[in-house]
Amino acid sequence: MTDEPTQRDGTPGRRPTMSDVARRAGVSRALVSLVFRNQPGASESTRQRVLLAADQLGYRPDTAAQMLARRRSRTLGVMLTVHQPFQADFVEAVYPEAERLGYEVLLSATAPSRDERKAVEALLSHRCEALILLGPRADDQQLDVLGRRAVVAVISRPAGGAHVDSIRTSDEEGVRRAVDHLVELGHRSIVHVDGGDGPGAAARRSAYLAAMREHGLADGARVVPGAHTEDAGIEAAHQLLGDDQLPTAVLAGNDRCALGLMRTFAQAGVTVPDDISVVGYDDSHISHLAHVDLTTIRQDVHRMAEHAVRLTVERLEDPARQPREVVLGPELVVRGTTAPPAR
Repeated sequence: MTDEPTQRDGTPGRRPTMSDVARRAGVSRALVSLVFRNQPGASESTRQRVLLAADQLGYRPDTAAQMLARRRSRTLGVMLTVHQPFQADFVEAVYPEAERLGYEVLLSATAPSRDERKAVEALLSHRCEALILLGPRADDQQLDVLGRRAVVAVISRPAGGAHVDSIRTSDEEGVRRAVDHLVELGHRSIVHVDGGDGPGAAARRSAYLAAMREHGLADGARVVPGAHTEDAGIEAAHQLLGDDQLPTAVLAGNDRCALGLMRTFAQAGVTVPDDISVVGYDDSHISHLAHVDLTTIRQDVHRMAEHAVRLTVERLEDPARQPREVVLGPELVVRGTTAPPAR
């Protein structure tokens, strides 16, 4: 056995170079460089001969060196929270759009021991040209300062005047659709378990109260403090189970919170949707599971990701372009966790 590198044809030796490809293809090194930079100057037959020679030798261009030479990394940094299914779905949707536009993606996660500042600085230290921040908690002034250091897009929150792009769903419309759906089914006792200080939580809380007023149900409106976690849903369910009478429906701050609610109700012998209806928010992949079958508000994660990548890349290519805001419409997805209230 040997750890010595081998060429594609099995010959031991050093890593193949562009000069090796030129010799194999019978062309100049400069012409090989044109082919791999996808520049004009080589005929199609020559281009194919160069690519075949590179494949036979196992040659791959050193993209990192190329980018360094151009003083460009062509890398987009994405800050996320790994335990949020919606954010995982978003990241999955970022890759194909970034690849289509010729950019790599680098991830940096926040955690209890790693705050947003550390996650962002890690991305900048790795020479990311632009940052896509998923549900950042930084205030508008902090975002503005960051937005003047690099091209930045924020997801699931308004820009608030900061020098950043903003891509979000209309939470006001989404919550209104959820409340409208429940009222149309006949529900009048509708509780909202909010998302605390999570992304979009404040807008969803305000929208719930406004929708309840519109339906003449303001006196019965109730917000249970929560968070975008299953534990928050579990705690809220225990609180509701301890009341003299359960509401007939609960609108959760997101799908994870809804899962915690449903699990705890089931353990207490309360059946969803026969005894109580539950609506989530996000339409993350977990809501599609057969044993969950969650009625929820869909955020179009693929369009959000496409807009985030496109807007940041456009500002990288044209520094004079100003930040923009994109607000996408939500969709009510009715599944098996909502039904008319028991008579």
